[in-house]
Amino acid sequence: MPLLNPVPSLSTFLRALRRDLTAGERAGLASGPEAARAHDVFGKRPASWRNYAWETDHVQAPLLVDADGDLVRPWITWFIDTATKVITGTAVTPGHPSRASVLAALRAAVVRDDPYGPAGGVPELVRMDRGKDFLSAAVTTALGAMGVTVKDLPAYSPHLKGTVESLNRAADRMLFAALPGYTAGPTRPRSERRGRPARALSAQSFQDFTAEVLEWTNWWNTAHRPKALSGRTPLEAWQADPTPVTDIPAADLWAFTLEDDGRPRKLTNHGVSWRGRTYTAAWMTGQAGRQVRVRYMPHHDHEIEVCDACGRHLGPAHLADAATPEQLQALREARAERARRLRADTKAAERLRRQRFAPATSAEPAQRLGAVTAAQAERELAASDYTDVARLALPDLIPPAPPPAYWRTPPALAAGTAPAPPASASADVAPEPDSRPAGDAT
Repeated sequence: MPLLNPVPSLSTFLRALRRDLTAGERAGLASGPEAARAHDVFGKRPASWRNYAWETDHVQAPLLVDADGDLVRPWITWFIDTATKVITGTAVTPGHPSRASVLAALRAAVVRDDPYGPAGGVPELVRMDRGKDFLSAAVTTALGAMGVTVKDLPAYSPHLKGTVESLNRAADRMLFAALPGYTAGPTRPRSERRGRPARALSAQSFQDFTAEVLEWTNWWNTAHRPKALSGRTPLEAWQADPTPVTDIPAADLWAFTLEDDGRPRKLTNHGVSWRGRTYTAAWMTGQAGRQVRVRYMPHHDHEIEVCDACGRHLGPAHLADAATPEQLQALREARAERARRLRADTKAAERLRRQRFAPATSAEPAQRLGAVTAAQAERELAASDYTDVARLALPDLIPPAPPPAYWRTPPALAAGTAPAPPASASADVAPEPDSRPAGDAT
């Protein structure tokens, strides 16, 4: 009997897909939403002027750099002017960025003195995604103090800040791919990779990588000629724009890009106390007893900035009795060893939890596999008792004092108390009943 709805051939099916699906739908099915977005049509923003709108973003470099002995993937945070395509501020962070990275890049973007500038100033608005670093209280407060409008974009909408996204792609193709340690290139044959540990791969130092990024940023601003600028470099386009630039004095900008501790403090003979540690400086001599306030860069615990009660900057202060580099290295190694032991204990506990049982071919009780000697069991139980806080507390070592004689104590509880002291030494005497009339207060 013939089928009512026969299955079409592959060529017929593919022809139907090409006829009924758009190019964007086909690209999305094949490669995901990013490929589909490349076929979308977006409106073009009208032409603007310099410092009207900046865009900011983090981008992770697909390469490894040596940061104090560790191989890490650095991140770059930058601000770019959408009208002239000039990069106004750049900050490089080994490892994951934070709000401190955004504040450092913002300070470099606004200041126009050496070694920054000449492009910069205060923008009218800044477009950013909804990352917690960009929308942190420190960043939004700093931008608000400068009178900058913050435009936080909807999630999953990189096309709304296309200028900085194009900069990220250009940095990947023009900068990162040419540096040693690049990890997004073609994979070497297995025969070449065999026997070579990860640390044997060539990797730049973080200092050299930062120098490369800053040099490439300078090339972008002074030698690169995007098509949208009609043959001009971004810096030439920025300098040719007659729009006035709003500058902020470096001292005021410094205050805007630091977090405030939030409460007044007092200078003592040992310095100023902050977060349980003492910070000192030579300029504090002769000023003990003065009311001050602390401002700081997030995560920079080695140094703080001290201001007077009115907010005027007094000077920096450094951590007193800071650990030496040798102590810090020993501490890092001890913490790494402790983390390794914890991971090993976790794996051992996981293996113990997932017990294996012997297969059975007849009706018999389940038999656990994995033998442990009596000595091993005693050692592990002793270690568990030593680390168990409840066992270390020894609550029954000193029995509680007996209750007063006039209390009605259940016999079960009275048996667990210490014996009562002699009657002559006892201070717990039952109160005498009050025989006075209820209204007699004299």
